[in-house]
Amino acid sequence: MIVWINGAFGAGKTSAARELIDLIPNSTFYDPELIGGGLRYLLPQKRLAEVTDYQDLPIWRRLVVDTAAALLAEVPGVLVVPMTLLRQEYRDEIFGGLASRRIPVRHVLLSPEETILRQRIADREEGPDDPEADERVRQWAYEHIEPYRTALGWITAEAHTIDTSTLTPYETAERIADAVRTGAAGVCEIVQTPAPTAETLAAGVLLFDEHDRVLLVDPTYKPGWEFPGGVVEPGESPAQAGIREVAEEIGIQLDRIPSLLVVDWEPPKPPGYGGLRLLFDGGLLHCRDAERLLLPGSELRGWRFVTEAEAATMLPPNRYERLRWALRARERSMVLNLEAGVPVG
Repeated sequence: MIVWINGAFGAGKTSAARELIDLIPNSTFYDPELIGGGLRYLLPQKRLAEVTDYQDLPIWRRLVVDTAAALLAEVPGVLVVPMTLLRQEYRDEIFGGLASRRIPVRHVLLSPEETILRQRIADREEGPDDPEADERVRQWAYEHIEPYRTALGWITAEAHTIDTSTLTPYETAERIADAVRTGAAGVCEIVQTPAPTAETLAAGVLLFDEHDRVLLVDPTYKPGWEFPGGVVEPGESPAQAGIREVAEEIGIQLDRIPSLLVVDWEPPKPPGYGGLRLLFDGGLLHCRDAERLLLPGSELRGWRFVTEAEAATMLPPNRYERLRWALRARERSMVLNLEAGVPVG
């Protein structure tokens, strides 16, 4: 389990988190800011110069999830994570990635009154020997008060909020521990499929626009983009499963049975069980139909038509390799149909 302590810069998240690990048995302090610091030494300066916040780096968000999973495998129990998350799409990606690894997250917001928050920022010192660094940190915190205000709508809708205006770090930790113990800080409602108990059979459907770009969707519950599709239910044919998933995920009813392009075997890789992965050709999705796409907000946060080159940067390697083979198979099928005089489209 993870207890994620959110709040404005200067809200006292780290101080409360350090107190909290003494109040929750088998808990470990985990600061994702260390990952951001490490990336300054790992990434080329040219790449770092493209962003003003390391949270904007996709590698940071992936490593936050992967490191949490690795820590819990090494020291099972509870991770206490003091980290500001103001962008909902980043929260979706990180919490969804944790959910896909069966790691529940309890989200807590520390929310002091703004006058008190500003005073805490003014009193903050990073190091006695570097006043310029202190000023830079304080300025950074002040600049993020407005984005924090903007984000309060979605944060307070899901997180357990604690007013820390008059609380010490220890008292704040006590409130958090009590909220976790009583369930007041409940597990985040992130969509996740039941954990498999054996190999699975999954069907994905490729849909194309007039420019022959393929449709990808962006799940909230796992990192990386994906094709519309899902696990085949007992007694259901893979093609019908693909039709059902397309209707459920994006609100489009296919008017024909999709043709099979690829059959792939995904070997077991704990904790996953692997299984067969099928990709079907769902045909052309006209722009007028694409405008009618309806996404289930708790499961998918976006969709895009992309070229094969763009898909290579968005899909995890195994999914991209599957797409690559599917596109080659589709090209061969179209050539054979043209040679046989069969209409294409």
